[in-house]
Amino acid sequence: MRILLVASAFNSLTQRVHTELTDRDHRVGVELALGDDLLRARVRRFQPDLILAPMLTTAIPEDIWTEYPVFIVHPGPQGDRGPSSLDWAIHEGATDWGVTVLQAVAEMDAGPIWASVPFPVAPCGKSELYRTEAADAAVQAVLLAVDRFATGTVEPEPLDYGKPHVRGRLRPYHGQQFRRIDWSADDTATVLRKLRAADSQPGVLDELFGREFFLHGGHVEDRLRGRAGALLATREGAICRGTVDGAVWLPQLRPRRRPGEPPTFKLPATDALGPEPLQRVPEIPISPAEAARRNTWSELRYREEGEVGYLEFAFAGGAMDTRQCRRLLAAYRVACARPVRVLVLGPRRDFFSNGIHLNIIEAAADPAAESWDNITAMNDVVEAILTTTDKLVVAALVGNAAAGGAMLALAADEIWCRASVVLNPHYRLMGLHGSEYWTYTLPRRVGAAEADRLTSTPLPVGARAAEALGLVDRVMPGSVTEFWTWARSEAAALAAGPELAARLVAKKRRRASDEAVKPLAAYRAEELEHMRRNFFGPDEPYHRLRREFVHKVRPPATPAHLLG
Repeated sequence: MRILLVASAFNSLTQRVHTELTDRDHRVGVELALGDDLLRARVRRFQPDLILAPMLTTAIPEDIWTEYPVFIVHPGPQGDRGPSSLDWAIHEGATDWGVTVLQAVAEMDAGPIWASVPFPVAPCGKSELYRTEAADAAVQAVLLAVDRFATGTVEPEPLDYGKPHVRGRLRPYHGQQFRRIDWSADDTATVLRKLRAADSQPGVLDELFGREFFLHGGHVEDRLRGRAGALLATREGAICRGTVDGAVWLPQLRPRRRPGEPPTFKLPATDALGPEPLQRVPEIPISPAEAARRNTWSELRYREEGEVGYLEFAFAGGAMDTRQCRRLLAAYRVACARPVRVLVLGPRRDFFSNGIHLNIIEAAADPAAESWDNITAMNDVVEAILTTTDKLVVAALVGNAAAGGAMLALAADEIWCRASVVLNPHYRLMGLHGSEYWTYTLPRRVGAAEADRLTSTPLPVGARAAEALGLVDRVMPGSVTEFWTWARSEAAALAAGPELAARLVAKKRRRASDEAVKPLAAYRAEELEHMRRNFFGPDEPYHRLRREFVHKVRPPATPAHLLG
């Protein structure tokens, strides 16, 4: 079928729906919701059999949904209505929720139901839940709805609150009046629910040192205690704040925008506050190994199971700034010194990596210099992985990877993906040539011609398509828990297998052979020559594109590469 995706942004769910439908041989186009007239014109040109809205914050015009079937993906169970479905689910401590695909009608979220799929609510932030359990359910519901529509043998179910399985209800917008934290009264569990329900957007409005900030993200602290509301410690850019019965870590802050000021954006909490207010707040570091044994905030964790080491990293939004890259490199070197045979890299949940940290760069006094420092630090991590010859390194992707983050995964010997993963192995949308040794690692996996296509065509690649291309090695369907159960079993088998010794010998020989043909230093120098021009050149688009990305500037029209 000809399916037009209409979305407020080409976000992770929209990308995943795009790849899933494309993999099933549907003709898929995308139209960003930038105005009713633009949408009408696109619909006339595309002539879709079905319009599907995976993520939409505005209404489809009546003249469109009366002429074409329009399916809305709503992140709530049957009967749930309103713009803050996941926020309410987390705020109220729901343990299970759902995604419903319904047909657009005049009354918002009240149309006949084509599919509804439940999912468990994991104890995590809204954005992480959205990209994992909710996204899995959404894709399942979309594919079911599309199949039912295509066969023409199933009629949608009218919304009927009299039916026992219709348990949702109309809820208001989840405004700041519901999110406000009373530090003198709210216990830790309540504080965490409020933080997690707002972790990506809009954040929880609060006050620190006489300034208003939106708080983004939250993690429990298992040992530190202090006066409720007081700052107790800092670590890896986060701040720890006391509650009435414990403490929580706040990873990111966003200053509240005052009238007439430019838009603000999320930064590590310590960066947003600045050094002066934190002079008397102690920095309390933690090693990745200790972090793995505790329930506290850390972006890095390291643990071992027999002869397998697991280096977990979890960076907000998948972005890695200069400091985070350096901390990851230090942790990787410690892990390499351990007596393990297999080393598995990747977060327990959510994004693998999206490359350099554009928000930190935008906030820097010299964005070009910070860009250079950031890409150099990313390269150092990739180089360390590429030159590890005494261990088999596995990149385990439970979540998406893009740009330099996708190339970070390519440095490993094997790449294992959850079937839901979407890869964006290109830098084009940010006006960059790219680095992270991609000119070495990508062609050796997929060939020169395919490497050129992947880096010049800024469209997402699903895990199954990536496996067919040779971009990744193994794909495992199922939940995050099921993926890690499988990955731990496979990693243990690799470490215990008799063939590992021969593989490591072959790996060492290949690295020496490749180095003799063309040293890694040459790839790095060539890539960085391009990147230096991108960062410091007078007519390069990178700084404009980065600024528009960070400040969420709406494009005037849907980009050409999405038109389908």
